Amino acid sequence: MEAGSVDFMHVPNSSGTGAPKRQSPPNACDCHMHIYDGARFPPPRPLSRMQPGACVADYRLLQRRLGTSRTIVVTPAAYATDNAVTLDAIAALGEQARGVAVVHPAVTDAELQRLDRAGIRGIRFTQFDPNTATTTMDMIEPLARRVQALGWHVQIHLRGDQIAAAADLLQRLPGTVVFDHLGRLTPPEGLKHPAFAVIRRMLDKGHTWMKLSGAYFFGSAPGYTKAGTVARAFIAAAPERMVWGSDWPHPTEAEKPDDALLLDLLSEWAPDERTRHRILAENPEKLYGFE
Repeated sequence: MEAGSVDFMHVPNSSGTGAPKRQSPPNACDCHMHIYDGARFPPPRPLSRMQPGACVADYRLLQRRLGTSRTIVVTPAAYATDNAVTLDAIAALGEQARGVAVVHPAVTDAELQRLDRAGIRGIRFTQFDPNTATTTMDMIEPLARRVQALGWHVQIHLRGDQIAAAADLLQRLPGTVVFDHLGRLTPPEGLKHPAFAVIRRMLDKGHTWMKLSGAYFFGSAPGYTKAGTVARAFIAAAPERMVWGSDWPHPTEAEKPDDALLLDLLSEWAPDERTRHRILAENPEKLYGFE
């Protein structure tokens, strides 16, 4: 169904005002976004990537524009291991929201259980930039073993070279593993990068998922052609374990992308309507435990 003719008000941290060309299905989920609320939740450390106009009320405008109803709130790097802003957002967004937290090995079992009750379903490890990283590589495996009992997944945001170097570690992780942003298999290597083979082996074993997000890391709009090459390869390998995310409010980007265009890319990457429905609705329901 075409929806692109509808015009919406401006959404903070998003360019354009139109809707996606195709209407999102019921229970469509944006599986990767962040909330920043410096007034109510000051960040624990001074970072330059706090985003204005990125509160829950701002995000609801994006939901209206995209036609999504479910949401995965991911604790952003600016908040380190302080997940309060994420938990607050999950509570405000209600039963249609879940979250991904950031923790250290010192986290208590009682705190993990509290996070679980509040809607957290995974923990994220971001070592993409070691100079600003909150976690370290040696934390991944022991924390993965602790959260497995809760049914949580481990979300990995690493550069391609880091994925290749940590192949043994990643492949022995227990439970479910989710890679961010198309595995960051950015040009020029793309599918030729050794990290692609690592991720493919993990996908083939049936416990690894991929977030079809961050197309702008691969090149510029409107085509994002190099991102499409990687996305199509992953979708062909495991369509039942692909999810889509906006990455709003796009904290890495000085010029904010058009989120409707980012969602439209999925129609190019997965032309089959049944596959798109799985990616937007059914797969997130399974991964994040929506009722």
